Amino acid sequence: MEANLAQSRPSSDAALLPLGALLLAASAGALAQTPADTNRTLPNVTVREDAEVPQTKNDLRVRRTEIGKGNQEIRDIPQTVTVQTERLIDDRNLDDFREVLRTTSGVTFQAGETGEEDVRLRGFSLQQAGDIFRDGLRDGPLYERDTFNDDRVEVLKGSASMLFGKGSTGGIVNQVSKQPFLMDQHEVDYTLGTGSLHRLTGDFNIKTGENAAFRINAMAHDADNWGAKQRKVGIAPTFRWGIGTRDEFSVGFYHLDIEGRPLYNHPWFNEGGTIGVALPVRNYYGLANDRLDTSATFATLRHVHRFDQGELKTMLRHGRYERDLLASVIRFAPGTTRANLNDATVLTRSPKGRIGESELTQLTSDYTNTFNWGGRRNDFTAGIDYYQEDAKRANNFTAGLAAAPSTTVGTPNDGATRADTRGPVPFDTYEARSIGFYVQNLFSVTDTVKLLAGVRFENFRASYVRATGLTGERDDDLVSPRLGAIWQPNDVSSYYVSYGTSYNTSGDTYQFAPNGPGNNNRLINTPPEKSRNFEIGGKWEVFEKRALLGMALFHSEKYNERNTDPDSAATRELLSGKRHATGFEFNAAGRITPKWEVFFNHTWIPKAEIDESTNAAQIGTRSGLTPRNSGSLWTTYRVLPQLRLGAGANYRSSQTPATTTAIRADGFVTFDAMAEYTFNDRWSAKLNVTNLTDKLYADSLYTGFYAPGAPRRVELTVKTKF
Repeated sequence: MEANLAQSRPSSDAALLPLGALLLAASAGALAQTPADTNRTLPNVTVREDAEVPQTKNDLRVRRTEIGKGNQEIRDIPQTVTVQTERLIDDRNLDDFREVLRTTSGVTFQAGETGEEDVRLRGFSLQQAGDIFRDGLRDGPLYERDTFNDDRVEVLKGSASMLFGKGSTGGIVNQVSKQPFLMDQHEVDYTLGTGSLHRLTGDFNIKTGENAAFRINAMAHDADNWGAKQRKVGIAPTFRWGIGTRDEFSVGFYHLDIEGRPLYNHPWFNEGGTIGVALPVRNYYGLANDRLDTSATFATLRHVHRFDQGELKTMLRHGRYERDLLASVIRFAPGTTRANLNDATVLTRSPKGRIGESELTQLTSDYTNTFNWGGRRNDFTAGIDYYQEDAKRANNFTAGLAAAPSTTVGTPNDGATRADTRGPVPFDTYEARSIGFYVQNLFSVTDTVKLLAGVRFENFRASYVRATGLTGERDDDLVSPRLGAIWQPNDVSSYYVSYGTSYNTSGDTYQFAPNGPGNNNRLINTPPEKSRNFEIGGKWEVFEKRALLGMALFHSEKYNERNTDPDSAATRELLSGKRHATGFEFNAAGRITPKWEVFFNHTWIPKAEIDESTNAAQIGTRSGLTPRNSGSLWTTYRVLPQLRLGAGANYRSSQTPATTTAIRADGFVTFDAMAEYTFNDRWSAKLNVTNLTDKLYADSLYTGFYAPGAPRRVELTVKTKF
C-alpha cells in the first residue's frame, strides 16, 4: 500500500529531526539533502507490506534484518547470521533468553562465581564483554531476560566492532523487540506445566489511525521448579505513528521484574578426568531464603526520517537495571565418593552474593542510502552512537554472614534459612562512556560482484573506584575496519569472503587488574585486547526460495590476550597471549514443502587452541568451553489441516570448563517434541515435551562445579487469537 505525501513541505527538514538526528547532519546532508522548496510536491513513499505485518509469527526464516546496520537481505551480509524467529521461539516454548541461546550452535555457558552465566560464542565471552543487544543498542547489564517481547533473536558470528563497538570477538546477540503494525490483532497464551508452571502472556496490537498503531505485550510467570522458584512480571507498551510516511516515530516502555530462588550449582565427582554428575537435577539444595532478584526498566524513543533517497534512524534509550543475588554453593562433604554416596551424605552450603545497580543511556543515529556513483550502485551507511553507564556493584558480598546449616542428599529443599546479617553494602562504582562513528559502503563493481568496506572510530573512557579506595581509569581510541567481497551470480546464491576486527577493553568486565607495588594504590589496567575474524562462505535460497541455506569456514583469533605476568607476583597483566578457533558453520531455516518446516544450525570447531601464554603448560591446549560440535535441529510437519507435529534435538560434544583444567564434561543430546491442534481460527492447543529422555547432563560449567541442564518438562499451552 502507499501513503500519499502530496503536500507542502515545511521550510526546514531540520525541524523534523528530533533527538540525535542532527549528529549526522554533515554526512547525511552531503549525500541526501537537497535545498528546501516549499512549492514542490513530495514523492509517494511506498510502505512494504512485509515491513508492517510480523512475518516471524508464521515462518522459521527471515529475509531481511537490520543487524548489519540498515535494512539488508541476509544474503548481503558477509558473515554467518543465525536467526530464531517468534515462530520458532513459540514452537519450542523458549521463554527464557538463555534457552534461545542454548538452541544456538557455538554457544556455551560458564557458571559464574557470582551467579551470572558467562555466555561464550565460539569459545569467546559474550556477556562479560557486553555483547548482548536489544534493537541494536547495547543490553550489557547483568539481569535475567525473558522472550515475551521478542520478535526474533539474531546472532551475528565473528568480529563485529565496526558495527557495534568494543567487544564482539565471537559475535553479538541482538534481541529484536515487537513493534506495532497496521492491523488489529490480539493473542493470549496460557501455559500449564511441570514444576508447577503457570505462564500467561498477551500480545495486543491496535490500529489507532491511518498510519498509527499501539501494541502492548504483557507476561506473568510463576513456577516452583521443585524448589528453585521463579516469579516474573513483564510489560512492554509501544506506540508508533507516521508508519510508512516521511517521518515515523515510536515511543516504548519496557519493564521486567523477576524474583527467583536459584539452583546455583551441583557438585561433581572427578571420575578419571570426566565430570561425574550424580545428584538428580530436580533436587534443590539451597536455602529457602536464597534469592536472585533482577529488574530491567527502560524507555525508548525512535524516529525515522525518510529523505527522497535514504533514511535517518535515531534511537534514544535510558534504563535502570538491578540485580540482587544471595545463593548457596553446594559441595560434597570431604571424603565423599561415588561408592559411598547415599541419602545420608552431607552437603555443605557456602554463600555467594552480589548486588548491582546500573543506569544506562544510549543514543544512536544511523543514515542509510542507495545511490549511483560512477554508474554503479552503492549501499552507503554511516552512524554515530553514544553510550554512558553508571554502575554500582558489590562483588561476592558475603561478609558478616553466619555459617549456613548443612543438609543431606536425601533431604532436598529442606526449608532451612540463614539470616542476612551483612552490613552496609560496600559498593564499587564504575563509570563508562563511549562515542563512536562509523562509515560503510557496499559497492557493486558489476551486476554480480560487490565489495564491502567500513571503518569505525571509537573513544572509550572508563573509571573504577573500589570500596577499598583503589582506583583505575581507561581512555582508549579504537579503530575497527571491516572488509568483504560478495559474488552473487544469480538471485538465489551468494558467495563471500570477509575480514573484521574487534577490541575488548579492560573496562568490559567492570573491573581492572589487582593493585601492584609502587603504583600509588591504583589499580593496574592494560590496553585493549585485539581480535580478528576471517570467513569464507555461501548462502543459497532453496526449495523455490522457501528456505535459506548457509555454510561458512571461519578463523577467529584473539592475538594479544591479557596474561598475568609471572615475574611480578601475579599483580601485573601483559598483552602476551594468543588463542584461536577455526571451524565450520552450517545454517538452514525455512520450508522444504508448504507443510514441512526445518531449522538447523551446527558449529564444528576442530581447532581451538592457546597459541601463546605466560603459562607454558597452557600452550597447545584446547580452549575451555569450546566443544568440537554443537547444534540444534527443529522440524515440524502439518500432518492434517488442524494438526502439526514437531520434533527437535540439541547437542554438544565434550568440553572442559576452563583451559587450565584437564577434567571434561561428557557430550550430550536431548530431544524435544511438540503437537499442536488448531480447533478453529481462534483457538488452538499445543503440547510440548522437552528433554524427552530426562537426560542428566552438565550444562553450565565452572572449575569446581556445574549447573545441570533442565529435566524433562511437559507443558500444555492454550492460545486464543481475536
